[in-house]
Amino acid sequence: MKKYIIGFLLFSTSILISCNEPINGLEEASIIPLPTSIQAGNGAFELNASSSIQFVGSSPNLSYLGEVLASKLKPATGFELAVGTEEGDIQLVLSGNDNSESYSIDIQKSNVVITASSEAGLFYGIQTLVQLFPVQIESSTVVEESWKIPTGKIEDKPDYSYRGSMLDVARHFFGVEDVKHYIDQMAELKLNYLHLHLTDDQGWRIEIKSWPNLTSIGAQTEVGGGEGGFFTQEQYKDIVDYAAKNYITIVPEIDMPGHTNAALASYGELNPGVNLPDGDFATMKEGKIDFDLLDKNPQPAELYTGIEVGFSTLATNKEITYEFIDDVIREISEITPGPYFHIGGDESHVTEKDDYIYFVEKVQEITAKYGKISIGWDEIATTKLAKGNIAQFWALEENAKLAKDQGNQILMSPAKRAYLDMQYDSTSRLGLHWAAYIELDSAYMWDPANYADGISKSDILGVEAPLWTETITSRADIEYMVFPRLAAIAEIAWTPTSKREWTDFQRRIAVQGKRWDINGIQFYKSPKVNW
Repeated sequence: MKKYIIGFLLFSTSILISCNEPINGLEEASIIPLPTSIQAGNGAFELNASSSIQFVGSSPNLSYLGEVLASKLKPATGFELAVGTEEGDIQLVLSGNDNSESYSIDIQKSNVVITASSEAGLFYGIQTLVQLFPVQIESSTVVEESWKIPTGKIEDKPDYSYRGSMLDVARHFFGVEDVKHYIDQMAELKLNYLHLHLTDDQGWRIEIKSWPNLTSIGAQTEVGGGEGGFFTQEQYKDIVDYAAKNYITIVPEIDMPGHTNAALASYGELNPGVNLPDGDFATMKEGKIDFDLLDKNPQPAELYTGIEVGFSTLATNKEITYEFIDDVIREISEITPGPYFHIGGDESHVTEKDDYIYFVEKVQEITAKYGKISIGWDEIATTKLAKGNIAQFWALEENAKLAKDQGNQILMSPAKRAYLDMQYDSTSRLGLHWAAYIELDSAYMWDPANYADGISKSDILGVEAPLWTETITSRADIEYMVFPRLAAIAEIAWTPTSKREWTDFQRRIAVQGKRWDINGIQFYKSPKVNW
């Protein structure tokens, strides 16, 4: 009996020792997204209770970045790291003042130096440094651990400047804390744009002070008939500020001229005045509108809680429609510091083609009037795009080609690869599958630069992974559909294709899964990975 007890103790001790030892070399680190260059050294740096964070360079935000790092390391280690010391074994070096997102980490046995020419670069370096520690660094309580990381050097920069995700808060409404939680997860993956789909047929989710019915009426329901909700402008500004602290820019979307039933239910005068039998969405979807039925004083539409698309349109020939759009874009632009405003433009099946072209071109002018660059779903490329505006490819390659041929860039979000609401397989408990079943390997194994015929890397602004929420009702649902696929898309957007390899990603995502487990992220454990 004694030999079994001794054997068990030895086995248990070996587990503890293996947990306490750092990974063998820096090249084996499970960093997501994978850095551009990793050079392994010999030995390890050990964080301890006397460690401190030193700043080199000049910026009022260096102190904030130091606190970000200290706050990430404190819960699991219990170390109260001094920040802003004259000397420190962790140095944050701001070497310039530009828009570069590149950074380097030099790890010696005695110290760690993160260098970047921008605050964003330092922030991304911090995310990488945290991933170098044992996964227990994610614990919210103190863990008895030897906090070692292997020596070496990392040089890193993103492949694409726009690396984003979209969260649909219109089909089902998600409040401020849920959005902030999403931002937290995005930041760790070095994503830098959060596209908020704020309006759709089922709900209007942003306060517009000059058009109050949009929220008093249009925000009051969601898919399935729930109570809906909306962001006040103060709440929206809070989200914008929180995102900025995580070096993420908010891109607001007001979808139009289709996907507008919530607005049409709020203000009858925005309707084209088509009287159709209740529920006759098929007739509308097929574009079979009898314009002899146009009513000079149309009534508000009925609120809608289903998931059909393509049946609604703003009145494109009314001046009040453009007064409405001007007010909406003005109010949102005033509280959105980022450069982009998303104008939607997809699935406007009941908008006459000439009317659609006129509408999109006029809305681009309004957006530019308020200093914003328009982004729209790929259908907008069938109109004349203003210089610098962006077409977001989701469905039709020919539309992406139309944008390119006009000299405009493309944001890549192919539904068959990047849509996070698509089911993993036929057994998935959430999601849809009209575009494809997207398992983790399918989400990872594609290259934006050769996905669509005629579209090369120079034509692409970046990559975005949208989550539509027809079937998503809770934070747990978001986590299940988004993770681990968002990590795959983040790596596609950050890491050069030549550096990416599926089997290596399988190894690293398994370790990331342990981090998510510690943080209570309820992710999908794909059978493609040995978790």
